[in-house]
Amino acid sequence: MLLHDVFESRTEVVLIVELISGGELFDFIAAKESLSETEAIGFLKQILQGLIYMHGKEHSTLRPQAREHHAIREGQYKSMCGTPQYIGPEVINNEPLSVASDMWSIGVNTYILLSGISPFQGDTDEETLRNIIGLNYQFPDYFFRDTSAMAKDFIQKLLVKEQSERMTAEECLLHPWIKPLTRKQAASRSRSSINMKSFKKFNAKRKWKMSYNMVRACTRFSRLRVTGTSEDQELRQCESDQEDSENNRASLIRRRRLSSSS
Repeated sequence: MLLHDVFESRTEVVLIVELISGGELFDFIAAKESLSETEAIGFLKQILQGLIYMHGKEHSTLRPQAREHHAIREGQYKSMCGTPQYIGPEVINNEPLSVASDMWSIGVNTYILLSGISPFQGDTDEETLRNIIGLNYQFPDYFFRDTSAMAKDFIQKLLVKEQSERMTAEECLLHPWIKPLTRKQAASRSRSSINMKSFKKFNAKRKWKMSYNMVRACTRFSRLRVTGTSEDQELRQCESDQEDSENNRASLIRRRRLSSSS
């Protein structure tokens, strides 16, 4: 993957990298008319193999953290972590993170992939966080009537509060749902299918929220550029080949506003 540009400020570093074509996995799956558990497992195995590689390299963003943790109010999670439905209890409780946090996310995404609903999603972000901390999730028959018992067991062994008790990526690949030990187990997952109707609805809602958040972020950024707030001044410290053109555009907007008000 080629690195084309880097934008750096006091609070973040943005990398502009080579475009990887193919789109998102959820979009690819949503375009299908039907999907068996066996096919879904094929996608999941690739993700797990990628995690094994990163965990083996002790990826800097996945390494256990021993730094001091500060209390975070529930209302702050939406801006800091995006949608809270994917984060593990250790994030909410400000506990040290480890590669096991990735395995929690695997459990959540597998649940969504098989059913089209989120395991901990509440009516509000605060309710979602409480559901995560309390491990408050179920397997409703309406959404999981065609799901194998092995698939549910796979999820249950990942959505575990104690990080040390979650399956590792290597252990996931050896789970009977991923690697059947008998013909009966293999036949069970072949007969099971994904709730595509529900999954398509979930993916459509997910894409709408992504578009909404992007428009809101762009609108907020435009306001910051025009009003010249302290945050805007911080963004101006970004070092890039495009910095001059962006500054000129912002200056032009300000001149137009001044001329129109006079």
